[in-house]
Formats: sequence, C-alpha cells, structure tokens
Amino acid sequence: KNRNGRQSLQLSGPSLEPSLDSGDTLSSLRLGLKLSFLINDPIAITIQAFLQDNEVVPLSMTHQSLYVSVETQVAIAGIILAGVYVLIIFEIVHRTLAAMLGSLAALAALSIIGNRPSLVTVVEWIDYETLALLFGMMVLVAIFSETGFFDYCAVKAYQLARGRVWPMIIILCLIAAILSAFLDNVTTMMLFTPVTIRLCEVLNLDPRHVLIAEVIFTNIGGAATAVGDPPNVIIVSNQDLRREGIDFASFTGYMFLGICLVLFTSFPFLRMLYWNKKLYNKESIEIVELKHEILVWRQTAQRINPASREETAVKCLLMQKVLNLESLLRKMMKTFQRQISQEDKNWEQNIQELQKKHRITDKVLLVKCVSVLGVVIFMFFLNSFVPSIHLDLGWIAILGALWLLVLADIQDFEIILHRVEWATLLFFAGLFVLMEALAQLQLIDYIGEQTALLIKAVPEDQRLAIAIILVMWVSALASSLIDNIPFTATMIPVLINLSQDADVNLPVKPLIFALAMGACLGGNGTLIGASANVVCAGIAEQHGYGFSFMEFFKLGFPMMIMTCMIGMCYLLATHIGLGWNM
Repeated sequence: KNRNGRQSLQLSGPSLEPSLDSGDTLSSLRLGLKLSFLINDPIAITIQAFLQDNEVVPLSMTHQSLYVSVETQVAIAGIILAGVYVLIIFEIVHRTLAAMLGSLAALAALSIIGNRPSLVTVVEWIDYETLALLFGMMVLVAIFSETGFFDYCAVKAYQLARGRVWPMIIILCLIAAILSAFLDNVTTMMLFTPVTIRLCEVLNLDPRHVLIAEVIFTNIGGAATAVGDPPNVIIVSNQDLRREGIDFASFTGYMFLGICLVLFTSFPFLRMLYWNKKLYNKESIEIVELKHEILVWRQTAQRINPASREETAVKCLLMQKVLNLESLLRKMMKTFQRQISQEDKNWEQNIQELQKKHRITDKVLLVKCVSVLGVVIFMFFLNSFVPSIHLDLGWIAILGALWLLVLADIQDFEIILHRVEWATLLFFAGLFVLMEALAQLQLIDYIGEQTALLIKAVPEDQRLAIAIILVMWVSALASSLIDNIPFTATMIPVLINLSQDADVNLPVKPLIFALAMGACLGGNGTLIGASANVVCAGIAEQHGYGFSFMEFFKLGFPMMIMTCMIGMCYLLATHIGLGWNM
C-alpha cells in the first residue's frame, strides 16, 4: 500500500450498491466475495477499480455462491461422517469402499450448495507423499520378507522373553513406541507387523490382540517428539508459533517428559484390559495352521483373473485344493478335544527346535535389504532434522524401493506388486478426499470456532485450566473421528488468535501443547483415527488375521481415555500448578 493518493472500489447489482473508499493508493488488491441469494433471478455484479496513478494492478476475485447456511453445511458433513462410520463399524461394506462412498457423498453435497470442485481440484486433495511413503515401504517389506529375517526376529523375541508371553508383548510394545518417536508411525508398523504375525504363528498366539497393543503404543510413542507424528511436525513448522518460543527443542523436551509418564502408566492398564482375554488359540497349532492355509489358498484363487484357459484351470485346481483342505479340517475338528494352551514350560527346548525350523534363508539378500533399509531410515532422520535437503519422505521410500529392486534382481515383479496393499492405498486416497470435502463443508472450522466461544465464556480465573481441558478433549475426540492433520492445521490459527485476544488473556503454549497431546493420543480412539491403525489392519488382513472396527475400538478407546486423562493431569500440573511457559 502507498499513502500518496486515493482509490475507489464500487460494486453494483440489482439490489447491491456498496462502495469502499480509502486514502491509500491501490497497488495490489485481492477481493473475496461470499454472497448468498435466495432468489432465482440472475445476479449481475460489476467491479470497477479507479486509480489515480497509471499503474498495472493485479486483481484476483473469488466468487462463491452459497445456498445454505454454515450450520446446515456442518449438519450435512456430520451426517456423511456418521454414515461412513456406520458402514465401517457394522462391516456393511469394506472400509475402502466406505471411504470412497463417503467422499462421493461429500462431493455431491458440495455441488448442491454451489461449491462444486473440479476433478483437478479433487485430485490435488490427495496427499501423494503419504501414498508414496506407504507404497515404497510396502515394496521394501515385501522383499525383506523373502530373507526369513522376520522368522528369525520372532524366535529371538521369544528367547529374550524366556518363554513368557506378557514380557514379550511389553518388550515389543516398548520397542515400537521408542522407534515411532523418531520414525513415522506408519513405517514402524510396517516393520513390526510381519515380525509380530510370524512370532504369534510360531507360539500359537492370536496375532490380533498383540497387533492392536503394538499400534496403540506406536501412537503413544509418536507424540513424544516433534517428528514422531504429523500434527507435531505441523506445529513446529509454524512460523507464528516459532516466534512464540515453540521450537523443535522446547516442544520435544516438554512432550517427551509427558509421554514418558503416559507410556509407563499405560502398561498396567493394558494388562488390566487384557486380563480376561485368551491370547493363546483354543485349537491346536495344527488346526490353526490348517485354517490359515485354507484362507490363504482361497484368497490366492480369488485374485486370479481367468483371462486364459490355463489361468481358469489353475483357479479350478486351487479351489479344489481348498475343498480338500476343508474336508480334512472337518475330520480334525471331530476328533479334536479342546485344550487351552498354557505357557511353555520347556521353553529352552522349544527355542532350539524353533531355531532349526525358522532361520535366515538368504543371507546375501538380507545384507542388501539391511543396507538399503538402513540408508532409507537414515534419510528419514536427516529429513526430520535437516529440512533443507528438500527430499520428502515419499521420495525417500520410493527411491529406496527402486534401489532394492535393482540390487535384489527381482525377475517376477508381479509377485512383489501382489503383496502391495492396494486396498489400503485406495482407502487413504478416499479418506483424504473425504476429509478435505468435510473441511470445505465448514465442519473443522465450526469445531474450532465453537471451542473458542466456549473458552471465552469461562470466568477469567478458571479460563486457562478450562481451556487446557477443553482443547485437549476436543482434539482427542475429533482426531479419533476425523484426520488429525487438517484438524491441527485448522486449530493452530484459532488458538493463536485466541491467545492474542485482549479480552481472553491466555498464553499460547499451554493451548498448543494441549492440542498436540490430544491430536496424537486421540488416534487410538478408533480404527481410522490414525494412519498406523489402518496400515496395521491392512497388513494383518493380507496375512489372514484382519481385525474389525469394534475389535480395535474395545481396546483402543479405553486406552485413549486413560492416556488422555494422564496427559491432561500432566498439562494441568505443569501449567497451572508449576506455571511453566506462562
């Protein structure tokens, strides 16, 4: 803006004639109009800009016609989101199809209210970096599994726990939490899920409960550092928050202390949740393996596309094999007397037998895989601490996968592609479109605005404590239902404006820490609350051990409530009791 002259901006229409005058010369102008008319007559809008100086003026105008109020849009978004959850909870359709149907319904709602996005815009809503990271790591893990390394790690974990199941589960959960504090949660679960499944198969355990426990602690550990979870990365990358003193070191130091408290109080609560659950399979290991073999053969037969006569014959042979195995299973079930397995007493002898059976099969390929994976993980760390290298996580994973494919000299590339979780990738693509469409329907903005209004209504002497509690629980519950990345990005400016409001008089640091704690821990609330949950469920389903929405909810939601309670007490004790960062 210059201060040398005068400009005038006039808007005219059938019943709209406002004008804007100012004493500043207009050197650049960006105008956004939101007009709502309840009549069917066409509206003609004329915009004229008058300048005293002969200058070239860039003019950008956005016109959005809204036929419904914000409250109606939020109600529509809530109905769509509830419909998606009904489809997933009751398993009416596969969760991937549910996400795609939800995104289609949200796009239809946007079109009805007059804000129809183009196909190019919808495609831009998809987070391709996340999809590239998932695809690259899936290829790496698929090649890694050919070496027998996962079987070897399973036996070593059993040996370290000295044949006891719960010490082994605690060790796995603790390692997963530590790794996820420095690696992406999705990467951690991609590495841990195959190991856990193989370990449970060796010990005749049900992998579902062990995997759910691991992914819960992965989400907890990811909240400990500034690079462990995407909401934390968004917070420390915000320039306004950096000026307020929330940088990498201060954020990590505060969150690490709180998450350590949450982590070590979570183990006894997890043990209490699993008190009446039978981790061992009730059938003998022969019956369990036969059931799993039938499932794998059936899935393999269903994936064959009978495009030729030979492929049709192969599919028929596989289905005949499935029928023969099912007949054998029925005979075994008739003669089997159920005996609940107990923990192994002769665990040392069992370990010797397992070591002979489950060993590394390809040491040369193992060296190549470890080398490439080591470089990839090192680049993940380097990208977190040195952002100036300008190499995203997705590119790192893709380049690592291509490098390993060349080194491993994979001849049958289709086998590797069959092990990629395409349903999981499509689920994330549909979920990205769904969440962005719900954001366009003002759902996330509405949550932030209502939270700010509630905080302002609290008496001043209790405002900070109530604000911490409110932001914490709103963030946790919202993050368990919707993606925590757009929610965090929306809430940051809301909390900054709230702290700068003279009538509110609140420090920004406690509010931001409450947002981070709630957004990260809230991912344990539901199966689609965090990306790691979905990835773990997808890999487990591919191995024949998929778990449902309700199976995860029965364990994850109580853990989310308990961890959020501990996190809230930590926030109140440090900011209200000790007065930190005031």
